[in-house]
Amino acid sequence: MRLELPDCVLFHQAGLSFPESGGAHRLRFDPGSADGRIESVRAWFRDQGRKEFLWWVGPSATPPDLEARLLGHGAQPWRDGVIASMLTEQPPPKVPAIDVRRVETYEDFLVAREIAWAVAGFTAEQEAEYRATQRAKWDSRVKARDAAAYLAYVDGEHVGSADMLFLPFAGFLSGASTLPEYRGRGVYRALIRARWDDAVRRGTPALIVGAGAMSQPILERIGFRIVAEQHLLLDRSA
Repeated sequence: MRLELPDCVLFHQAGLSFPESGGAHRLRFDPGSADGRIESVRAWFRDQGRKEFLWWVGPSATPPDLEARLLGHGAQPWRDGVIASMLTEQPPPKVPAIDVRRVETYEDFLVAREIAWAVAGFTAEQEAEYRATQRAKWDSRVKARDAAAYLAYVDGEHVGSADMLFLPFAGFLSGASTLPEYRGRGVYRALIRARWDDAVRRGTPALIVGAGAMSQPILERIGFRIVAEQHLLLDRSA
């Protein structure tokens, strides 16, 4: 569910309880009513049955002290606390030793998801929640043709996965995972290059990504630059 309001955009993915599946974005609250709007947003998420969600506080958020207000209301920094919006319009380097293929079947789509879940350290309960939504996600992708998943292989074994959303002006890198025993061999960079090649074929030779602390240095080394930062705050008011 996506709710667009004049001063914010609210997102809630039914059936998933993790904080990332609910968020308050594009925050443009009036200073005089900001505290009330914070409570209204919280009430909306409670009405959806959501216990946790994230506030995405970007450089254009208002009022200027919104992050401090949210912290004062009990929100807490989420994980690294900062997501860097990064962009490249130059081709990332090729990684010839890694084979990357675009996912074409639901079975491979599930394999890609299972790699991501394993890397994230999901519990059995968390994995079951996500698994229950995957058939519908795949069917939606096939119909809309607005996203793609990728698998990376070493010696015929799938060792990494990634996703990309197709935007009118760029490809948006929406996640990548590499099995721990294969890190340091270029899998992550190969997945980026494969998505760049797809973006070029679509006529949008640019990639954008929201990068955390682990991936940001790698992305900087291959030509990405930071264009903005967003602060993520976890809300457990429910």
